[in-house]
Amino acid sequence: MKGRPKPPAWEARQVCCLRGNKLAEPRLDALIAELAERQHGLITLLQLLSLGLSRSAVSKRARAGRLHRVHRGVYAVGRPHLTRRGRWMAAVLAYGPKAVLSHRSAAALHGLRPDNRAKTDVTLPCSSAKSRPGIEVHRSSTLSEHDVTIVDGIPCTTVARTLVDLGDDVDQQGVERAVGQAEVLGLFDGKAVDAALERAGPRRGAGSLGAVLEDFKEPNLTRRELEKRFLALCRQASLPSPAVNAWITLPDGVAYQADFLWRAERLIVETDSRRFHSYRAAFESDRLRDQRLTVAGFTVVRFTWRQVTREPGHVARTVGRLLAQGRHPPLARLARP
Repeated sequence: MKGRPKPPAWEARQVCCLRGNKLAEPRLDALIAELAERQHGLITLLQLLSLGLSRSAVSKRARAGRLHRVHRGVYAVGRPHLTRRGRWMAAVLAYGPKAVLSHRSAAALHGLRPDNRAKTDVTLPCSSAKSRPGIEVHRSSTLSEHDVTIVDGIPCTTVARTLVDLGDDVDQQGVERAVGQAEVLGLFDGKAVDAALERAGPRRGAGSLGAVLEDFKEPNLTRRELEKRFLALCRQASLPSPAVNAWITLPDGVAYQADFLWRAERLIVETDSRRFHSYRAAFESDRLRDQRLTVAGFTVVRFTWRQVTREPGHVARTVGRLLAQGRHPPLARLARP
């Protein structure tokens, strides 16, 4: 993959690693420790040889417990126990400079979903490769340099490519949750995902992700149209009619306009469109507003456009229960200190 950024794992380190130039033992140990520290406690046989060790010297260190074999050609330095990221790094190192962490393992590395399996997913841009104990190898002819990144020193698939690959291994609901988590973490890039889907071509994972994205698309609803849908939902559920775009003045004089207000029950419902509430400034402002209204004794609940249009039953039940609580406050709320 020409042009791919080189992580510390693949550095040539030629300055002090020429064969035949024997380094003093303390200096050699320091170099091994330095490289291993940058690779989650690991080093490869090729890296050890490039530092000037012979194969017999590597074997001697392994027998002495200074190196611990993890995979063929991959060793843990000093101690055999690896962190989870160490196991991921070891799997990638085992397959050379073109291997990347992928699928469920990459999703866990990016923080998109947990993965507690014993196996590690690795992808190679080739047509054939055999899996090893503890490693599940995926072969891809479509993986390009644009699909590869580095997280905490570990070469892995990008978030966009990882979302594509996930569809090969988990159901559509699992992909949907991963997309949602990517949005929460600020890692979702629609253009990058579209490009990754195009490069991946027709396959199960691309189809699953495409279906999720289609479901996530926000209809071109104006604020007024969203309000009409919510009011219709209330009528169909025989809920009391709220005041629309009602102003509330707090004791400190600050006034806020509520999308829907049941004043007697002190219930406020906000219907959020991603178009108007996804920017950071709006996000922060909404939270501050909700906090102040809550302190003033109001219950504030927000429903997304998706919930209003696709989950009206859930919205109606939630509003109904909140209205009932407002009419009959729990005893804990009535108790005086």
